[in-house]
Amino acid sequence: MPDLMVVWLTLKLAVVVTTVLLFIATPLAWWMSQTRSAFKPLVGAIFALPLVLPPTVLGFYLLLLLGPNGAVGRLSDSVGFGHLPFTFSGIVIACVVHTLPFVVQPMQNAFEAMGKRPLEVASTLRASPLVVFWQVAFPLARPGFFAAAILGFCHTIGEFGVVLMIGGNIAGQTRVMSIEIYNHVEALEYSQAHWLAGAMLVFSFIALLLIYSLNDLARRRVMA
Repeated sequence: MPDLMVVWLTLKLAVVVTTVLLFIATPLAWWMSQTRSAFKPLVGAIFALPLVLPPTVLGFYLLLLLGPNGAVGRLSDSVGFGHLPFTFSGIVIACVVHTLPFVVQPMQNAFEAMGKRPLEVASTLRASPLVVFWQVAFPLARPGFFAAAILGFCHTIGEFGVVLMIGGNIAGQTRVMSIEIYNHVEALEYSQAHWLAGAMLVFSFIALLLIYSLNDLARRRVMA
């Protein structure tokens, strides 16, 4: 049977990271979809870096940044949060950085797909920018938000390299399901590894099925 503490810690990490990402990614995706700034390619490239970087490379530089001699590490220590590497807070920050493009891109695509016309109509009716976003843009882009949340949640659950670099392998604090599978395989405990790996396989399939179903439903509504 799987270690319930590992499962609980993994789900807790995924929920926290997904919640933080929705707050960070929403304004970023909105800006990326609406701006004509010359800095858009540069900003997009910076936030998309985790898509192409090996997790160990990203984890190494995050370890330096969050460590005692890094800028973020010194700041967290000075305000009383202590050191971030090898803590739950540390792996939350690392997963947020690594998963950010997987959440931003579905939102940005959803905002761009709805076009400018609904926003222009709302503006001509003297709706404020905040009203335009929450009462026009957000409802139209809702399938993109569902897809972004599911992708962010699943990507965090399956994360291995970055979590191992920043959090290590501390039972009850930073040991998540992907690391526990690695531990079981190293110990030749294939039965225990099957429990966790099989659960992650089934969960990932259901999540992808949900995303494709939502996208198909959204397309049918547009064509209706």
